[in-house]
Amino acid sequence: MLNEIFTLDSVVLFYLRMHPAISTHVFLSQRLHPGLLEALQRSGARTIELFAARHHFDYADRAVVREFATWFNDTGVAATLHQPIYMREHSESWSRHVEPTLSLIAPEKTHRIEAMDEVKRALEVAEQISVSAITLHLGLKDDAWDERAIENSLTAIEHIKAFAQPLGVKVLLENLQNDVTTPEHLLQILQIGHFDTVGITLDVGHANLSDSGLEHAFELLRGRIHELHVHDNNGLRDEHRWPGSGEIDWTKFMQLVSKLPAEVPGVLEIAYDHSDTAEAVIAKATETFSNQLRIDDSIQESV
Repeated sequence: MLNEIFTLDSVVLFYLRMHPAISTHVFLSQRLHPGLLEALQRSGARTIELFAARHHFDYADRAVVREFATWFNDTGVAATLHQPIYMREHSESWSRHVEPTLSLIAPEKTHRIEAMDEVKRALEVAEQISVSAITLHLGLKDDAWDERAIENSLTAIEHIKAFAQPLGVKVLLENLQNDVTTPEHLLQILQIGHFDTVGITLDVGHANLSDSGLEHAFELLRGRIHELHVHDNNGLRDEHRWPGSGEIDWTKFMQLVSKLPAEVPGVLEIAYDHSDTAEAVIAKATETFSNQLRIDDSIQESV
């Protein structure tokens, strides 16, 4: 399976340097339960990103959150959180054809307030689950960069940071397919707001689709990167493929990753394929993470 995708040279730095992690995004079409978390753990993940979507992970259901908190406490697996990207009514009737609808920087104030309230509601899971960080989206696909976007971004970050900090949750901003979250503009927002404690989730697939490319994004944001979203694409669409099944130069990427601290989670954020069974998805993740141990052993033997 993945042996046909990866070569030894292309994955060495990837697996030596990145803390193995996976997002529940791979099961986004399903209701999340401890059995699926256990499967992701068995695949080799030491960190799991909880993708906040009510049809998938109902963060507003305290019984569900309590059940997950027990699981994380018992297993010792670390947790991070991805903010909700769907308004409640869209999340509950979700399909892969529904575009994200929740925007922290929407032009309409009522929509911004609704979005911030929903993100805070998701953040409340940190009262029970030890969540280390939350990844935020500033805007939606193709949003423009202007004074209003800057002002609304600063306000959203300030409010969410103030809510997250007492919970021990670090706020991270993700590079998206819009002009607001280019590497240059993300840094500008952080500098204007004096957000010294806010970091970056570098999304590898999104960076590959940008005009400036992955290497540029990495070098510019490197000092702020606290998490990676790892997936592949064909350079045309945001497909969230398994690494090695698209056009990204993983050898080059692994060289970049070697400059990061080893504890930075490399979160596999893979689109669920409805033609795959859950067992097939786990098999791919298991083999992906298993390569880490095999390659590490090979390198140790060659030293």
